Amino acid sequence: MAAETTSEVVMESFNPDLSADAKTIKALTLQSLKRTYEIFSSNYGQPVPLDEASQLMKAAVKFRDEYEHVSHLVAPAPAPKSTAAPPPGPSGRASAGAAGPSADGDASRPESRSNLAKLIDNIPAAAPGAKKIGDAPGAGQLTLYQPAGGPAGLGSSDAAAQQRAVMAVIADKGGNSSAAVSRRIASKWPRPVYHAPWKMYRVISGHLGWVRCVAVDPSNEWFATGSADRTIKIWDLASGQLKLTLTGHIEQVTGLAVSARHPYMFSCGLDKMVKCWDLEQNKVIRSYHGHLSGVYCIALHPSLDVLMTGGRDSVVRVWDMRTKVQAMVLSGHDQTVCSLLAQAPDPQVISGSHDSTIRLWDLRKGKASAVLTHHKKSIRALAMHPHEFAFASASAENIKKWALPDGDFLHNMLSQQRAIINSMAINQDGVVATGGDNGSLWLWDWRSGHCFQQDETVVQPGSLESEGALYDMAFDMTGSRLITAEGDKTVKMWKEVEDATPETHPGLPFRPPKDIKRF
Repeated sequence: MAAETTSEVVMESFNPDLSADAKTIKALTLQSLKRTYEIFSSNYGQPVPLDEASQLMKAAVKFRDEYEHVSHLVAPAPAPKSTAAPPPGPSGRASAGAAGPSADGDASRPESRSNLAKLIDNIPAAAPGAKKIGDAPGAGQLTLYQPAGGPAGLGSSDAAAQQRAVMAVIADKGGNSSAAVSRRIASKWPRPVYHAPWKMYRVISGHLGWVRCVAVDPSNEWFATGSADRTIKIWDLASGQLKLTLTGHIEQVTGLAVSARHPYMFSCGLDKMVKCWDLEQNKVIRSYHGHLSGVYCIALHPSLDVLMTGGRDSVVRVWDMRTKVQAMVLSGHDQTVCSLLAQAPDPQVISGSHDSTIRLWDLRKGKASAVLTHHKKSIRALAMHPHEFAFASASAENIKKWALPDGDFLHNMLSQQRAIINSMAINQDGVVATGGDNGSLWLWDWRSGHCFQQDETVVQPGSLESEGALYDMAFDMTGSRLITAEGDKTVKMWKEVEDATPETHPGLPFRPPKDIKRF
């Protein structure tokens, strides 16, 4: 019975005398399927054919964009061709592998490592509008796409050398040479932006021990310093006058952070204590217990009510700001955690350690999303760029720039400070300041990595030369003032020289790098 019903529906769908209204839904569906099959049955399952001319033009334009910077490289000398006849194979004929280059130039063509490369090798035609220059390349070779007319004054020999050099780079580097060659050659290195030199204009005395840390109020009205004399002092930013002294720690105060969302300030010290200060009552309202040894660094999350601290127990502890509960422990470092950064986007926590590694932490999973092992010495200073999604790290051997979110290495700064760098800060104009254990204060251009000023702090009278170390520094909210915390028990303030021009204050000469390293 079911078979008879099905056959009736099929006959009904193919009956031209019946109108669409008289047919059932099943009959109309079968009729639609039949028409669809008739339209697409000829090329069903076949890929859409590629337009070879447009594909070649697309590849040629990409080659020009990627390898134009290395087009001046001299091509290596070709290997001499052997004139001896190849040994006969088992069948008496020359073996296929030993055969000379074919008529279409397959032997000189770099090996295809991707589907795109295979497609390019199989395209015999040149791109419309591409300029075939020099000796006519063999079938499947690619030329740099040039607009009509091409570059002025380009001879045939130069153009052929360009083409061979580009193809040699592609063959040697496996198609991944833009980062290895093009963007790392000295002639294409970005030139530094001019920055006026900085000068010291104020010395603030008041602490009775080393000044270990400094933090600026988000309202830009005052700043706080923590010292080895176990006190925290609040200073007026405009006049440098002492406004308040807070006591409560029983050991050196090593870190300070001022909240932009609450009237709170957080401090940590070598007494294993992390304290929350209410700035309206000027007293401690919360203490966070859990560290097993001295706490060296502290950071506040910009959008969540969480607090991160790191110390000599080699872990980063994440605290709930309100309940004082330790939310999680980020473990993985082998030695002291001495620098921390916090930001809203992932990775939300970045830590540097004495084990010479930087870890990017995923707060959702509670583990490291990346471990950066490029440094060889302790990373005592980290600084986030105010605008770019990047940060810098400083250790005794050099200063490195990294791109987020994956922690891709950008480049080293072009000079070496040759000191233990304790502190680093970056302002909105792209000025990077680093302070060393020997009292050196170097100022860098962020974009190029050029050091445009090398200064040295002067210890106050009565202090030893060895007490000139810079332990911490911070720019104010405008980026026009730099505050340094130093080992001679003073706080120094720096500003740019007014009316400075490249003619009156040229700064240190810029020398492009010659031996650019990959890491």
